[in-house]
Amino acid sequence: MKILLFNGSPHRNGCTYTALCEIQKTLEEEGIESEIYQIGTEPICACKACYACKTLKKCVINDKVNDFVDYASGFDGFIFGSPVHYASACGGITAFLDRAFFVAFASGRGSIFMHKPASAIVSARRAGTTATLDQLNKYFSISQMPVISGRYWNMVHGAAPDEVKQDLEGMQNMRILARNMAWHLKCREAGEKAGISMPKTEETVFTNFIR
Repeated sequence: MKILLFNGSPHRNGCTYTALCEIQKTLEEEGIESEIYQIGTEPICACKACYACKTLKKCVINDKVNDFVDYASGFDGFIFGSPVHYASACGGITAFLDRAFFVAFASGRGSIFMHKPASAIVSARRAGTTATLDQLNKYFSISQMPVISGRYWNMVHGAAPDEVKQDLEGMQNMRILARNMAWHLKCREAGEKAGISMPKTEETVFTNFIR
């Protein structure tokens, strides 16, 4: 079992990374492997809504999103982290996830994310955290991904990594979240061994609302 920890911050070792490291340490204690994926500072284009991915089975834009979609298939769960910018997720992770999730769906590779547990964590100096969590969680709920929670909203506060470490409640919640994620994965593994099958799938129905 392996979890991908997605650092959506342009700061490689900043506040979001500090929270993810606390999660990673706890997952290791629970016997769960994890890896931190850095979004970095390379430009990430927004989706062009060209729908070429339906035919090409990949995004027509040549950046790291296509590599990520292929790479993500090897993980059993995901935790996506983002700093708060203007009371919402940062632009890089929004453009990245818009395309990654759509490519997976449109190319017929929804199993990359479908039914795999996911969670979002955010870091902020002060406010905008719950709006950002709500924004990120929508990627999961539309993809049939169980959303893993902590004891409180999954957020840490601080303007620098050392300040985040002083947010004792926030850091504790990162550990609780990690244990809940580990528990879910172990329950799923036990269920599969007991012969419990995955939910039945249906062909997607699209309904457009018009006058």
